[in-house]
Amino acid sequence: MSTPTQPRRPSAAHHTPASPGSPWRRLWHRVDAGISRLAPPDITRATFWLAVVSLITEIGIIVTGGAVRLTESGLGCSTWPKCTPESLTNTPELGIHGYIEFGNRLLTFVVGLAAVAVVLWVWNLRRSHPSIFWIAVGVLACIPAQAVVGGITVLTGLNPWVVAFHFLVSSVMVCFATLLVNRVAAEYRHRQSEASPTAVVDGPTSPLSRALAWVVFVAGWLVLYLGTVVTGTGPHGGDADAPRHDFDPLIVTRVHALPVYVMTAAALVLLVVVLRRQSSRLQRISAWALVGAVAFQGLVGYTQHFTGLPIGLVILHMLGTGLVVWAMTTAWDRQVSTYRTRPCL
Repeated sequence: MSTPTQPRRPSAAHHTPASPGSPWRRLWHRVDAGISRLAPPDITRATFWLAVVSLITEIGIIVTGGAVRLTESGLGCSTWPKCTPESLTNTPELGIHGYIEFGNRLLTFVVGLAAVAVVLWVWNLRRSHPSIFWIAVGVLACIPAQAVVGGITVLTGLNPWVVAFHFLVSSVMVCFATLLVNRVAAEYRHRQSEASPTAVVDGPTSPLSRALAWVVFVAGWLVLYLGTVVTGTGPHGGDADAPRHDFDPLIVTRVHALPVYVMTAAALVLLVVVLRRQSSRLQRISAWALVGAVAFQGLVGYTQHFTGLPIGLVILHMLGTGLVVWAMTTAWDRQVSTYRTRPCL
């Protein structure tokens, strides 16, 4: 007679902290319940303005980062994550450069607080509006990653390739924050009008307009990348002893200008196409904003090039960079996005 087999006990190796009755799961439920009670159940005016504030801070950190470089304060704090091997903050011995660099580090917390506020405010929308929630989470996740890249920038003595990556990550964050604003704004308008669901692309498009939007977007990122090469070749390295690229400044500037011409031409043609069609008000605004941002950036860029890169104009150029990323992302989004608003709750 065979002996009945005993039921196998679950192995300890198969037990995970996320099991239904685990303390971690109970803690998560408490945190989730607490945030859910405080967060609004739907898109509100505050949601929109928090997203706008987050976008503004992302553009602002590009400008302040440029100010650190232009005042030769990039190594105002000699190490990272501390400011000096002995001090977490700057010390009087570091002078004005220490205050500027450490002040810019503190601004990262302002950017982070804005991003945290957006995530908490859209917490209850993570199932009904997953793209809004995860874009907000993505913006927040980029901030500590950006801080680490900034630390590597300091630890490598302001290597121009690392500085370039630091800037490009900031530009990606502006791009994501712009997409977030566009989607939150569409949802808020939908709730205010109580109309049928609409879309980010709220007007007619054509193969030509969509192709032009893609040309603007791709050329724009190429302009940004080549701009970092020009910057890495120029005189403003963030410190008197910072390494620079050995490229010919005139040649890299001319190479940088080529995608600028492509982007400018595509932006102008897109504006004409949008105005000739029965495009929506927001599509027309985005096209005009794109042309305005590109014109402003081009004017400042050429002026700074022919006047010896004065600090004031270079800072304006950094502001223009953030505006161009916002404008090209918005114009592209208004032509190719597939996002549609959800029914009102």
